[in-house]
Amino acid sequence: MNEAEHDTVDDAVERVLRGAASKAGVTRFGAPAEALMAPGSDDPAAGSTDGEQYEREERAALRRVSGLSTELEDVTEVEYRQLRLENVVLIGVYAQGAQDDAENSMRELAALAETAGARVLDGLLQRRPNPDPSTYLGSGKAEELRHVVAALGADTVIADTELAPSQRRALEDVVKVKVIDRTAVILDIFSQHAKSREGKAQVELAQLEYLLPRLRGWGESMSRQAGGQVGGAGAGMGSRGPGETKIELDRRRIHTRMSRLRKQIVAMKPAREAKRANRKRNAVPSVAIAGYTNAGKSSLLNRITGAGVLVENALFATLDATVRRNTTADGRVYTIADTVGFVRNLPHQLVEAFRSTLEEVAAADLIVHVVDAAHPDPAGQITTVREVIGELGARDIRELIVFNKADLVSPEDRLVLRGLEPDAIFASARTGEGVRDVLAAIARMLPDPAVEIDLLVPYDRGDIVSTLHETGRVLSVEYNEEGTRIRALASPEQAAQLTEFTAAPVVA
Repeated sequence: MNEAEHDTVDDAVERVLRGAASKAGVTRFGAPAEALMAPGSDDPAAGSTDGEQYEREERAALRRVSGLSTELEDVTEVEYRQLRLENVVLIGVYAQGAQDDAENSMRELAALAETAGARVLDGLLQRRPNPDPSTYLGSGKAEELRHVVAALGADTVIADTELAPSQRRALEDVVKVKVIDRTAVILDIFSQHAKSREGKAQVELAQLEYLLPRLRGWGESMSRQAGGQVGGAGAGMGSRGPGETKIELDRRRIHTRMSRLRKQIVAMKPAREAKRANRKRNAVPSVAIAGYTNAGKSSLLNRITGAGVLVENALFATLDATVRRNTTADGRVYTIADTVGFVRNLPHQLVEAFRSTLEEVAAADLIVHVVDAAHPDPAGQITTVREVIGELGARDIRELIVFNKADLVSPEDRLVLRGLEPDAIFASARTGEGVRDVLAAIARMLPDPAVEIDLLVPYDRGDIVSTLHETGRVLSVEYNEEGTRIRALASPEQAAQLTEFTAAPVVA
């Protein structure tokens, strides 16, 4: 290589590095999920109450590197291509007077995109009464968006809503890059985080339901149905296709796959119902932890039971329900379950697909509703979660509001939150503040057995006394020559099984 060629190569390398440096640090948003965390808060998984967190280490074993690019400025740089992190621009539409809510939703979308593995470059909001039925933003703003995308070097546009297939296609034709919506991002996160066989089947079913109306054909590469007189269209003989287009074949395959997935999910249901029926037969009350995503549900479960469930500062970090056993201060046993988090505009197909997982909420005796106290819109979180709980038919179940992350909230903000939910409990899964109050409230709100029994249990049947301590509520215990005299509250089924030990009434 002569000196002139060497200088040309050096110039090409310099241009690539200079282009990468100019695109680095453009983002308007900070660390992943920053939109849902208060400034200055530490990593919630850093505490010792969350167990070993092996799954978290595995998930962090492979990370994308930002600041790299595959864009070529001229053909001389073909030898210096590099991997690229997906760069996205966010867009949204809001009506008059809804700017604050729209900005909160946009920051949440930024956290969703970063959790999915993208790099957010910018966010654009347009005020208009209704989204444009053609391009969502309107023709003028769509052109403006095209210039922003080109200037920032973005390769994806994400809309803060669920776009109609026609809107998505029209907007792609204008901005010349891939356009997706909020639902697609949430489905992508679920696809990455699903671990169990049932969770993967539920996510795939939701993805196929989303994809079905959005299939696209590619013109002449498809097989065509002629129909009627072939020659009438001027095509002549030999132009008759096999009778089914490629897009119709794809639709039929998707329907077949969806039917198979539904059967698999139904087949998994009996094992889950058997476990739940066993708990009900033994009169074990159940508590479900529900709440907005990233509110700290798994952290709270770990603090209470030491379950070791994955904790990460990311949206939808855990999808599979985790059930653990716990005991009240007076010895009563109950189960406590962590469930999948909710988010505003949660795709309906996800609610349907994860209905089997969310059954833990509908079958619970008490719902511990965890709210992120440091979130800019806690009232919106509460409303969103209650809407989904209503969809599950669990609106009548008793609810305990817990404002988590209380260590990040000022006394003035606590007063505001107290006005929002007067009976709520402030707690911090990170520091342990208020956790005893949460446990005491759970013990107080668990349903008491309905039937009072008075038994005389022989000393060789200590298992009955132990069972009453675990599943009932013992009122008094006396020891005499015949055996253990015990008064307790029990379930009707349990009382019927123990009639042979009913104590004779004391004669005055």
